[in-house]
Amino acid sequence: MADSTTRRAQELELDDIQGTLLRQRPSPYTGAYFLLRVDEATDGRLFLKRLVPHLASAARWWDPPSRAWLSVAVSHAGLRALGVPQASLDSFPDAFREGMAARADRLGDTGESAPAHWDAPLGSPDVHLAVSAFAPDDAALESLLQTGRDALRDLSGVRLIYRLEASQLPTKRTHLGFVDGIGEPDIEGAGVASVLQAGQDPYGYLPGFGPTIKAGEFLLGYENQLGRLAPMPQPETLARNGTYVAFRKLHLKVADFRRYLRDNASSPDEEELLAAKMVGRWRSGAPLVLAPEHDDPDLAADPTRANDFAYAQDDPAGLRCPMGAHIRRMNPRDALSDTLVDVRLHRALRRGTTYGPLLPEGELEDDGVERGIVFIFMGADLVRQFEFLTAQWANDGDFVGLGTEKDPLIGDNDGTGTFTIPRHPVRRRLQQLPRFALTKGGEYLFMPGIRALNWLAELET
Repeated sequence: MADSTTRRAQELELDDIQGTLLRQRPSPYTGAYFLLRVDEATDGRLFLKRLVPHLASAARWWDPPSRAWLSVAVSHAGLRALGVPQASLDSFPDAFREGMAARADRLGDTGESAPAHWDAPLGSPDVHLAVSAFAPDDAALESLLQTGRDALRDLSGVRLIYRLEASQLPTKRTHLGFVDGIGEPDIEGAGVASVLQAGQDPYGYLPGFGPTIKAGEFLLGYENQLGRLAPMPQPETLARNGTYVAFRKLHLKVADFRRYLRDNASSPDEEELLAAKMVGRWRSGAPLVLAPEHDDPDLAADPTRANDFAYAQDDPAGLRCPMGAHIRRMNPRDALSDTLVDVRLHRALRRGTTYGPLLPEGELEDDGVERGIVFIFMGADLVRQFEFLTAQWANDGDFVGLGTEKDPLIGDNDGTGTFTIPRHPVRRRLQQLPRFALTKGGEYLFMPGIRALNWLAELET
């Protein structure tokens, strides 16, 4: 009979895991993010106590309370504000304790993206709790928001300090016109296949793709790809079934992106091909590896086919999908199989949402309106996953033999960057690549399990 440690490494406690960690939100969706400050620990704990019964667990994701999806995360300052003992606070890893703003240089958050230019209160010690609320329609969202207002009633020691509306665009794509959320990893024990087979998925949830990855890469308390449990903060009650979250608000320079395509292409068709080369997929989601010359909407509509490709096997020289394309950088798949890099050690879960209105089709001048994407990265190790992806794979080209080239979409380019497109007989190298995604704020958060949130709510100081 297996001991408790072995069982815990193999079985996911789905009813204790906040659902957004293992499940994607519905489409279409409407929702918002809320940041709160806790000035009185007792009020903060009571707020959590009132909110926890309305959280959607991974086990109840397809039938959430109020037909809507609520999740809660806490900053290091927030844990302190709630009264977590100092010994526990000190047991968290350095990156989480320091916060995203303090690590801006290694993340490429410099110049216009530096914390000095972030939207207040992002990056400040005032951010204690982060709450996300999403629903398939406005009525369900309003019901959930009323739940939040009720939870805050008579609690003067908890203040709402920031709200960001983040609903799906009518196009169901990003502001740059691309389908997003493709190619999420397959997590061992996530329980998706059985739900799909039982026909219990009314929102079109898709399973993960690629090699199955150990749950411990994303959840604390389970075996990871290295065959061990990741270091956990103490007490275990607080850590187990939790994960770390990197919250990033990115403003997208849509007009600049459109002008760059126009200035470097001779026709609308070439503009579309150039955009696809920079991203690695056509705007529909069809991958260049499988559709190198023209978009293929039918291919894109089949998520299994659209993710059934490899780089080393199908496109070793990058003639279809350039080595430096966005999706090839963020998930090299088998392209690094001849190196000592295990791609599975650097995967992270993504839950992107759009904010702001669309820039009118064909408009090439910036209208000054805030629009972009909120990137939510989740994983068990902020440094090995999120920071590695950002510093090494997005902002360094050495790992694919491209020297100082950066990710053409989200890299910290400054107008002097380049992007190489392999082709015969002569490669093409784009020049003066500007920065298309500005960081407008970010936070490192901890998303506890549901039992851990109850533990926080019952703390005594």
